[in-house]
Amino acid sequence: MKLIPETANLYRLTQFGMFNCFLLKEANELTLIDTNFPGSANAILRAAASLGLPITTIALTHAHFDHVGSLDPLAQALPNAKIVIGERESRLLRGDFSLDPGETGKPLLGFKRVRSSVHRVLNGGDQVGSLRVVPSPGHTPGHIAYLDVRDNSLIAGDSYMTQKGVLAAGTYSLFFPLPAWFSWNCAQAAASAVKLAALKPSLLAVGHGPSIPAPATQMAQAAQLALDQHPT
Repeated sequence: MKLIPETANLYRLTQFGMFNCFLLKEANELTLIDTNFPGSANAILRAAASLGLPITTIALTHAHFDHVGSLDPLAQALPNAKIVIGERESRLLRGDFSLDPGETGKPLLGFKRVRSSVHRVLNGGDQVGSLRVVPSPGHTPGHIAYLDVRDNSLIAGDSYMTQKGVLAAGTYSLFFPLPAWFSWNCAQAAASAVKLAALKPSLLAVGHGPSIPAPATQMAQAAQLALDQHPT
């Protein structure tokens, strides 16, 4: 797992150049954002040790297996770390795939049930250290993004992907169909992409692909393409 500095506070941990999680520096501690694939815990712990600060919070964007796969061993290794996730998404961690009234989408696939207990569930506008919670449903029912209020960096989870240019979740491309295939409700994902683009972040950091500095134009174009494919 490679550790890549992105900003003064944000580090990307990447496997195979395409599966990311992140370490965010606070004053005297680290927040881990997502946990990558199963088997990643030791590499994440080594990366945190190299930064000389303890991981005190594990903040999840959503419950897909490639984002929560190493949660249980990390929680065991870091018994004092607090686990946080969006309120709607927290049910999926428990294996509860029931839908709320009015929710529609594809079958819910790709989730990993975990044993670890969530310490806090999050809603829009909540703060986790320097991170502000931004609801961004569509890729999954309760997907959230995190905005670093210090420098306006956006850790967007799978709301966008950057492996083949910047694409919003739910967007179909003949040469890269994954954003459409693996999104639960593509119309919701398009609406969320528009909302995130309106934040005009200084950096777009995502679960899959490199981070993009000054991404406003690319995000706006990607959000418009998603809307064109999935009008709301």
